[in-house]
Amino acid sequence: MNLARFPRIRLGHMPTPLEPMEQLSRHLGGPRLWIKRDDCTGLSTGGNKTRKLEFLCADAQAQGADMLITQGATQSNHARQTAAAAAKLGLDCLILLEDRTGSTDPAYTQSGNVLMDKLHGAQVARRPGGADMQAEMEAVAADLRAKGRRPYVIPGGGSNPVGALGYVNAALELVAQAAEMGLRIDHLVHATGSAGTQAGLVAGLVALNSGIPVLGIGVRAPKPKQEANVLALAERTAAHLGLPGLVRPEHVVANCDYVGQGYGIPTEGMVEAVKLVAQKEGILLDPVYSGKGMAGLIDLIQRGQFTKDQNVVFLHTGGQAGLFGYPEAFGLPPDIAA
Repeated sequence: MNLARFPRIRLGHMPTPLEPMEQLSRHLGGPRLWIKRDDCTGLSTGGNKTRKLEFLCADAQAQGADMLITQGATQSNHARQTAAAAAKLGLDCLILLEDRTGSTDPAYTQSGNVLMDKLHGAQVARRPGGADMQAEMEAVAADLRAKGRRPYVIPGGGSNPVGALGYVNAALELVAQAAEMGLRIDHLVHATGSAGTQAGLVAGLVALNSGIPVLGIGVRAPKPKQEANVLALAERTAAHLGLPGLVRPEHVVANCDYVGQGYGIPTEGMVEAVKLVAQKEGILLDPVYSGKGMAGLIDLIQRGQFTKDQNVVFLHTGGQAGLFGYPEAFGLPPDIAA
């Protein structure tokens, strides 16, 4: 599996740290918890999308693009990192933001990632919830091409076979780090949404015959749909690598019991998980992805899904900037605020 044959532009700080979470492990009474710090990729406060953008932006440049177009929810981490990548590469950037929560709170609609999108110089346009965002991007791109521009359209989350190569590469990185540390990884857990991160990890870890199972904690779709989306993309990614037929349905597992009322809508478990990890490990999670992913992991630990002697790695997908879009969810009690 030779990733060097695929165009790649270095945008991030790799490899990201693989660290023990000793305080959290003790607090929960086991298993031994580790965290893969993909919040430390460096591009505009970091996050998992940077790995995908290294391959996507290289493809864009190979096609002679002069601008990037992408889409996401209002507080999209992917949009923020795409805007930063475009700025770094001297490309224009247009972001379409979909209203998936219905929130009109200015902190949500203008702060956090939205503020950073604009600081990076991206043009931001809004779309209502439920819009066909891929069709919206294609329509905008067609109009721009008619005006002589050369846009490159990146799907939501950077989740296609080119973008998923970033997490095939992350699988290689993780296995190498574990080998150097003498660490046996029994489970890898992360938040799964647009499917590219989990699909790339599954394709990479299966190709390496690593024996490391991946559990995606869903943040949006029901379990059947999420697993089908991940499987389809993992199969396409493996084919893109020249390894068709490598990924099988049993390689893809998602638990979607922690979504709550919907994508981007806070849950009590997410708030508790974010506060707990902040207070036990000094690490900030995000309210949309890693917070719900950690909430799921903590609940599964308390339900006895993992044994005390197992090593469980949680992949931190970044997105702490989104915390500023949710001040009410993390508000201090009145007596403390006073």
